[in-house]
This record gives sequence, C-alpha cells and structure tokens, in this order.
Amino acid sequence: MPEGDTVHLTARRLRAALAGQVLVRGELRHPRLVEHDLAGRTVLDVASVGKHLFTRFDDGQSLHSHLRMDGSWHLYRPGMAWQRPAHQARAVLETATRTAVGFALHDLELLPTPEEDRLVGHLGPDLLDPAWDDTHAAEALRRFTARGASELGLVLLEQRVMAGVGNLYRAEVCFLLGLSPWTLVRDVPDPDAAITLSRELLLRNADRPQQSTTGELARGRQHWVFERGGQRCRRCGTRIRTAEQGDGIYARIAYWCPTCQPGPAPARMGR
Repeated sequence: MPEGDTVHLTARRLRAALAGQVLVRGELRHPRLVEHDLAGRTVLDVASVGKHLFTRFDDGQSLHSHLRMDGSWHLYRPGMAWQRPAHQARAVLETATRTAVGFALHDLELLPTPEEDRLVGHLGPDLLDPAWDDTHAAEALRRFTARGASELGLVLLEQRVMAGVGNLYRAEVCFLLGLSPWTLVRDVPDPDAAITLSRELLLRNADRPQQSTTGELARGRQHWVFERGGQRCRRCGTRIRTAEQGDGIYARIAYWCPTCQPGPAPARMGR
C-alpha cells in the first residue's frame, strides 16, 4: 500500500493539473457510479488526508479515492496512449489540456464535500497535514501511548493513531529508533521521537517520487533495512532479518537488524 508521501505527491500533481479547470470529460467507471457524468464541473482542489484523496468540485461534491495496493492516478496530455489497460480505468477526468486517469481504484465514492469527515474522521493526525502543530503532535502521542500493550511495528502502521506511515517507513523508523518492531509501545523509551521521526521522513520525501531514509538517492542505497532481507546492515554488517508481523490480511513483512535493533524477536523468522 502506498506511503502517505506518495499519496501527498499524487494530490499535489493532480492539483497542479486540474485545479481551476473545467472538465470536458468526467467518467466514473466504478459499478456504483457509472450513472454520474462530471463533465462541466470545475475542479476546485485535490487534497490528501493520510492515504485518502479528495478531488473537490464547484458543485459542492468531492470524489474520494484510495489507492490500496495497486491503484494509481496517471496524468496525460489529451490523446496520449495510457500506460495501463483501459479496462483498469475507474475514473477519467479530462480538461482542455490534461487527462487524469485513476486505475484500479477499488474505493471510489462521490459525496458532499462537507461529509468528507465521514470517511477520514476516524484517522489519527495526518503526518503531512500542512497545518500540523503542537496540538496534532499531542493527539498523535496520546493515541500512540494508549496502545502500550501493542507492538511498535503494528502501531506505526495503525492509521487511527497517525495517518501516513506504511511498511517502508515502519521498517525505517524502527531501525533509526534502534528498536525491534516487536518492542511493546510501553517499552519505547521516547514515544515523541517515534512520532517526530515518522513525520520527518515523510516530509523529506513528500515532494519527490524517490523515498530515501539514508540521505542517498542512488538505486540500492535509499533504505537502511526495508526490502534488504539477507543483505548486510549498513551500520554493523549483520544480516538483515525478515518476518511477518500482524495477523491474516493485515500481516506485513518486517525488516530489521538484530544487532542494531535489540529487543523482542518473532517466534518464526524468515531469512
């Protein structure tokens, strides 16, 4: 599932292409929305909230989309060939100069703009909220510490605690904190640091497609442990380990260095 910075960048690019423009084509190909034609509406804004996107129109409605695992929005010039098959398109928003195509959007809903909170009101503070202040940080800390009996890696992924962290940043935050992903939240020495670091890493990559936590952008040098199972730790040379964390459909592969990240380990480990 995309990280919050990917969704943030998607919103920024869609906003730059569509905001202030009248739609000459506005197709919704989702089974529940095929009767709606958005042509003639003016796009006012495109905003991200955590991993949710809202395209807002001048008639007081918003188009909500969520990328899930395989969804994406592409931008084209009118007449350009699409990079994904047409049967995967769920939304086509076209102005006189740009075409935005939403592919594989499993979650798509048209709703009144004042009701957006119905879809995102349960989320914790958005780590990329431009209005982020001490109040947001305090609320994230309250929600984080309330999960004291839960594992750090799982809580970092919990969007109801703070919105925006995915599996990449879960792995990298745990590494940079020097803690095993299986450390209980109540045993995290500095909970504030977990929130601050999560926000800093997302902000660092919010305006570019590359996601670097090491400070390097070269291929293969961008991450400390994420997707580096079996490779040597960049700090100590220990082999990076992998294991599933979470249950059922919510299980994700965790990556960690057992030397740099001491603490609890899973009962069953991968490579």
